[in-house]
Amino acid sequence: MSKNKILLVEDDQNFGDVLRSYLEMHEYDVTLAKDGMEGLESYNRGQFDLCIFDVMMPKKDGFTLAREIREKDTEMPIIFLTAKTMKEDVLKGFKIGADDYISKPFNSEELLYRIQAILKRSMQKADPREEVKEFTIGKYHFNFPLRILTFDPGGNEEEKMKLSPKEAQLLRMFAMYLNDILPRSEALKKIWGEDNYFTARSMDVFVTKLRKYLKKDENIEIVNIHGNGFQLLVKAEEEA
Repeated sequence: MSKNKILLVEDDQNFGDVLRSYLEMHEYDVTLAKDGMEGLESYNRGQFDLCIFDVMMPKKDGFTLAREIREKDTEMPIIFLTAKTMKEDVLKGFKIGADDYISKPFNSEELLYRIQAILKRSMQKADPREEVKEFTIGKYHFNFPLRILTFDPGGNEEEKMKLSPKEAQLLRMFAMYLNDILPRSEALKKIWGEDNYFTARSMDVFVTKLRKYLKKDENIEIVNIHGNGFQLLVKAEEEA
């Protein structure tokens, strides 16, 4: 399992070295930068799971650095370290988008727990399947951003269909769970916003529509898994 990567930006060299060693002891991969300018350069060069910034630093303070990183990545978890406990500073940090704020001196174990909690939340949000925009489903190609489903059996018989927003969202979820069970409740909450009798009936209607769109490939089937959800099955050619 790969280590989580942390960017630590701290101008107190001794404190930075001690904190880096402590985090590395707990299986984190830490890059240490000594000021905001160096921190931004490190950020631009690497891939990180979490940032820890001291607020008061030469060349570029932690708030400015955080603002610049937020312009590039709105989801990057950021923890501020500060010797100040002024309410204005805390509020300023959270307005920029801090995930947490810890005042020096602090208990190292407490920082560790906070890092673990933030990374856990961050990982729950990030499903790599959500990043996929185009899918191959049997003899179909599905472009989710454009909502275009293309049937391509070979030759000059290509046929394009434009899906409605909900049809596209549902087909994307089926494609993400290809040959696996898509839980009904998960689809309802993500696409319809709630799981109840009426949204479930609406989903059934959309499943019927998708079956019609996909019927040209006889190796594709959307199966109703009673009491659980649906399964988009694509059989291999030799199985068919």
